[in-house]
Amino acid sequence: MKHYLQFKDLGADEYGYLFERAAFIKRKFKAVEKYQPFADPDRTLAMIFEKASTRTRVSFEAGMYQMGGSVVHLTTGDSQLGRSEPIEDTARVISRMVDLVMIRTFEQSKLERFAAHSRVPVINGLTNEFHPCQILADLFTWLEHRGQRADGSIDVGALRGITVAWVGDGNNMANTWLQAAQVLGFRVHVSTPRGYEVDPAVAGVPHGNCWQAFDDPMDACRGADLVTTDVWTSMGYEAENEARKQAFAAWRVTPAMMAEAKPHALFMHCLPAHRGEEVAAEVIDGPQSVVWDEAENRLHVQKALMEYLLLGRLA
Repeated sequence: MKHYLQFKDLGADEYGYLFERAAFIKRKFKAVEKYQPFADPDRTLAMIFEKASTRTRVSFEAGMYQMGGSVVHLTTGDSQLGRSEPIEDTARVISRMVDLVMIRTFEQSKLERFAAHSRVPVINGLTNEFHPCQILADLFTWLEHRGQRADGSIDVGALRGITVAWVGDGNNMANTWLQAAQVLGFRVHVSTPRGYEVDPAVAGVPHGNCWQAFDDPMDACRGADLVTTDVWTSMGYEAENEARKQAFAAWRVTPAMMAEAKPHALFMHCLPAHRGEEVAAEVIDGPQSVVWDEAENRLHVQKALMEYLLLGRLA
């Protein structure tokens, strides 16, 4: 049994397999061909939300139904988690009744405590520290646009040696990008305001290993194959919103920053986006932006991930 709690939980070979399966599953979806490996026997996914969600809920719920399974949706307001039942007890009970659990919560430690007492695979739908499913979708999106072989198959090796520019907060997305770079052999240029840097101890990736910090975001973007960002104020940090707007003013991804990247560079954003704050409208709505492909691909990569965790390698 495998859990997927952070990006480094899987290896490069496993990611190569997942990207190929995601491409296969996406082709089925686009051709409106039924593909339901979870229909017989019926598999059930429990989704537990302590943080609000749009893309995570829709992609996991729709994906599980499309694969022939069932879904149970829980929040702290409609379960005993909201009445202080120990996470360990909740894990012991829920994992006896379902086949797979996805959790979107605050501290990574909550997720890890749940997984330690679960009989079934647990997936990180987002924590304060990591967002592996989003980076899985981002990398698949880059490979679709820049890493396809002549026969249409995915070449995960195309990621080796590319440069990803991260502009903004040293948050869960930044931490996960660093892990992805370490696992798959590319580099990340990180530029954050002072006081909002990535913590290498949290990311688990030493500085200089596969990433470099830049004071100037223009320098971080120079020569990048991909430029990506996130909101300045993530969930749970709303009280800091005004202070963050001032601190991050120079870290808006603009056309000038994209001009420093390679001519073929892509722009990504995990959404929701605030045009005029972390990204200029001309960038997110411009020709280099692939944010809508990126958002859709949450569905396809997560279907591949759930299939792998439940059924192992199929082909």
